[in-house]
Amino acid sequence: MANQDDKIKIITDNRQARHLYEILETFEAGVQLLGTEVKSVRAGKVNLRDGYVLVRNGEAVLINVHISPYEQSSEYFNHDPRRTRKLLMHKKEISKLIGQVEQKGLTLVPLKMYFKGSWVKISIGLGRGKKLHDKREDLKRRQDQRDMARAMKR
Repeated sequence: MANQDDKIKIITDNRQARHLYEILETFEAGVQLLGTEVKSVRAGKVNLRDGYVLVRNGEAVLINVHISPYEQSSEYFNHDPRRTRKLLMHKKEISKLIGQVEQKGLTLVPLKMYFKGSWVKISIGLGRGKKLHDKREDLKRRQDQRDMARAMKR
């Protein structure tokens, strides 16, 4: 029987990241949030589209992810929507990321944010930017698969 803490509820998904980047490997990290941020995340007011991850001083940080201010809170107690948030990862994972990002010229992008039990987690993708012709090939391949699926249904 599955434990209640293992249930995953997806909050938001960054679909554009899979279009712009070829994702080579994924990692899971916790996110250090303030109280009003958690309430906004529970309401689904998160946008990962422009976000990215950097490693600074041996810590992974999530930059430019928009979490809307909590509506039921006053302006004084609310948070900055685009503040830099610390990611909670093991040092071994962070050192692995540092090596791959610096040597191979890869990028870390947030793929999806979800609840794992009561904890807010984020899935990070280690990816290489796609060229324009790669994007076109992907679109063409996807369209061909749709056409084949339609033909099989008939």
